[in-house]
Amino acid sequence: MASALRAWLDKPNPGRGVHLAADDGGWDFRDYGELAAAARRTAGALLEEGVRPGDVVCVILPTDFTCVETYFGVWAAGATVCLITPPLFQDGDDYVAHVAAILRQARPVLVVASDGLADYAGRAMADAGIEGTPWRPRQGDDVAVQPAGELALLQFTSGSSGSPRGVMVTWENLEANSDLIARSAGFEEGDVVASWLPLYHDMGLIGTFLTPIARQGMLRLMRPDHFIRDPARWIRCFAEAAHTAAPPFAYAYCARRVKPEQLEGLDLSGWKMALIGAEPIDPHALEVFAQLVEPFGFSRSAFRPAYGMAETTLLVTMDDVWRAPLAVRPDPDALSFGEPVRILEQHPLGPESLGAKAGWIVGCGTPTDDVPVTIVDDEGRELGAGLLGEIVVGGASACPGYYAGAEAKSTRFIGGRVFTGDAGFFHEGQLFVLGRMGDSIKVRGRSVYVEDLEAKIAESTGLGKGRIVAVGVPGAGRKGIALFAETQDESWAPDVREMLRRRLGEDVELTIVVGTGLIQRTSSGKPRRRYMFERFQSGLMEGGRALD
Repeated sequence: MASALRAWLDKPNPGRGVHLAADDGGWDFRDYGELAAAARRTAGALLEEGVRPGDVVCVILPTDFTCVETYFGVWAAGATVCLITPPLFQDGDDYVAHVAAILRQARPVLVVASDGLADYAGRAMADAGIEGTPWRPRQGDDVAVQPAGELALLQFTSGSSGSPRGVMVTWENLEANSDLIARSAGFEEGDVVASWLPLYHDMGLIGTFLTPIARQGMLRLMRPDHFIRDPARWIRCFAEAAHTAAPPFAYAYCARRVKPEQLEGLDLSGWKMALIGAEPIDPHALEVFAQLVEPFGFSRSAFRPAYGMAETTLLVTMDDVWRAPLAVRPDPDALSFGEPVRILEQHPLGPESLGAKAGWIVGCGTPTDDVPVTIVDDEGRELGAGLLGEIVVGGASACPGYYAGAEAKSTRFIGGRVFTGDAGFFHEGQLFVLGRMGDSIKVRGRSVYVEDLEAKIAESTGLGKGRIVAVGVPGAGRKGIALFAETQDESWAPDVREMLRRRLGEDVELTIVVGTGLIQRTSSGKPRRRYMFERFQSGLMEGGRALD
C-alpha cells in the first residue's frame, strides 16, 4: 500500500532533516537524504533476513539516528513496526516480563535490539517462546520502497489499567490522524518541531516524530533524560521551533527548575503551539509555565489542550483557536452519568489560575467533522451538551481494534467507533474530560474520579501529586479505594481518612499503603493503578506496609 507517510523516502529534501541532541549539550544533524538512504539500506538488510510486507517487526532501541533509520527501514521493507520502550523505571525482571507480554501478542518475525538492550530482548524472546536471538541493526543494499500491508504499526497501550494491548493502526488511520494533527496545529511548510517525548508512546511517536518527518519539516529531537537534566535546553529550542507537545507535568517541571536568567536573550514570540495532553490538565501547571516564559515573548494562546488515545491513533480534539485555554470547576457532588454537570466557576487561563485548587479541568477543543465525538449514557444513548457520559469517537482515525483478539475492560470497538472508557461532557462547544471510567468509583449514584482524590490528598498532605496514587478497588457488592503513598511518614493518614469518609461516605473501604518504590508507572508516566493493587493483594509489593 502506498502512503504519503513513506513518500519522503523516495523524494527526500537534503536541505532539511533531524537535529539529534547530544550528551555534551550540542546537536548532531543528518539531512533527509542521508536518513532516507540509510533507511532503504536497512530495509535491504531486513529483506535479506526474510522480512516480508505485512510482517510485524518489534524494535527496542534508544532514541538515536539508528532508531530513526531502523523505524523507516521497517516501513521501507513493507513491514509493520512495533516500537517497545527501553527500560525506564522498571527493574530487569519486570521489564523482561513487560516485553515478553508484548512479544507474545505481537508474534514478530524479527526482534531488533541494540547491543545494550540485546540481553533483555533475548530473555523476553525466550519467555515469550520466540526462537532465535535479537537482530542488531545493520545496513545492506539500497532497495526500493516495498509495497506495505494494511497495518502501519502496532501501538501498544502503556498498560496503566492492565496488561499491554496492541492497537492495530492502519495506514488509513495514521494518515488521517497525521493530517488532523498538522491541520489543527497550523503546521506550515518549513516549520520546526522540538520534542523530548519518548518515541514509544503515541504522542511522541505520531505527534512529534512521524508527522513532522512525513512533511520533511525540521525536527529537534531530545531524549527524555536530556529534558529531565536540563529543561531549559528544550525551551531554548523555541527561538527557532514553533511546535511541541508535552504532558502538563513537564510545563510545571520547567517552572520549578528553570531560572529566568537561563533564558536571557531568548525570543519566544514565534512559538505557535504547545500541545498539552496525556493526563488531566492542571491549569496551575500551565500558568506557572506561562509566567516563566511570558517575559520572553510566549503567549498563553499558544497552549493547545488536547484529548486523544492510542485507540484513536492519537489526536481526537485540540483547541485550535488562538486563545487562552478555558478552565472550569465542576461541582463534584453533581457528577452523575446522564445528568447535567454544574459548573461552579470558570475563567480563561491567566493569573487567577495560579494556585488553583484541585477540581479544575481545561477544555480540549471542539471536534472536527472528520473525527466525530459524542457523549453517551450507560445504555449507549447519545447525550446533549452539558450532560456527563462516556466519550465515543468515530471517523477515519478510529482504529479497528486490538491485535490478536486482545480485549480491554473499559475501551471497546463497536461499529467503527471507539467507546473510550473516558468520562466527559461538552461545555461552550468544547470537550472536557474528567478521567478514566475504570479509574473511578460510584458513590451514591455519582462518579468519583481517583485523579481528583489524588490532587486533594496531595494538596492537603503536602506530599505532592507524584507521590500519591489512588486506585478504585473493584469488588462485588462493595466499593473501595486503595491509596499508595511514597513516604514513611504516616502522621497525615488520620486526617486523610476523615476527609475521604466525609467525601465518600462510611460504606467505602479505604486501604492506605506507605513505603518506598510503590508507585509503578507506564512508559508515558501514567500510574499503573490496577497493576499496583494486584501486586499489593498478592503480597508482591516489597517496601510497602498497610496502615491499620
